[in-house]
Amino acid sequence: MVILDGKTLAKKIRLSIKKEVNQFKEKGIIPGLAFILVGDNPASQVYVNMKTKACEEVGIYSINHRMPKEINEKELVDVIKMLNDNPMVHGILVQLPLPEHIDEEKIIEAIDYKKDIDGFHPYNMGRLARGNPLFSSCTPLGIMKLLEKYSIDVKGKDVVMVGAGNITGKPMALMLTNAGATVQICHIHTRNLKEKTKVADILISAVGKPGLIKEDMVKEGAVVIDVGISRVEGKVVGDIDFENVSQKVSHITPVPGGVGPMTIAMLLYNTLQSVKLKEQ
Repeated sequence: MVILDGKTLAKKIRLSIKKEVNQFKEKGIIPGLAFILVGDNPASQVYVNMKTKACEEVGIYSINHRMPKEINEKELVDVIKMLNDNPMVHGILVQLPLPEHIDEEKIIEAIDYKKDIDGFHPYNMGRLARGNPLFSSCTPLGIMKLLEKYSIDVKGKDVVMVGAGNITGKPMALMLTNAGATVQICHIHTRNLKEKTKVADILISAVGKPGLIKEDMVKEGAVVIDVGISRVEGKVVGDIDFENVSQKVSHITPVPGGVGPMTIAMLLYNTLQSVKLKEQ
């Protein structure tokens, strides 16, 4: 059994990004990334702080716009428009989830698709669906890089994606399909989940339900990717029953230290791609 070490790969990617950032700086171009955080969700604050720190490490200039949770839609759109027009800002990230009174789709669509380094804009999702992405969603992109690093060829493989969200599930399924895999998406309404998962060559879970995937739900020798993050008794755990499932599979990601670091590395990667797009 091989542990898919996202932490180590992410470090290598960040070092490579830092070199490229320095090359741009030598030409007088400073890559810039703007974060928008609405409200005081503790998890969102932690994520934004982690992303800001990652920017500092590689030399990307970051701006933090922290908004009160009472902010209305128009005010938030106005902030995004200001950042769209700012030539110093190459990427814009609105930390999700947003307060209930704000239409998430409207906010995502307000971001200039050339600065949408999360890859959530309908334009970018549409290009991904056509197999010609401009920006790809960071978590699935990180998983693809991880599979590539460990020489796991997805072509012709049966893949089961548990979770059909816009952040991971749907874009992940599109990326794998584009790479030649046969993909089945499972979600909250899926019946007989175990029947689907136990025949998968590659199983990916992005639900956020601790211990959802048990040993008897996994095929012998499968590749298992755990995207789920939950806290149980102060510990960070994933969707996979790691202790038991790891005895049966060929490759598995740990939680933490698997997919998470890759997501942040891809955020930096996409910001750099935005700089290249603008400077071409």
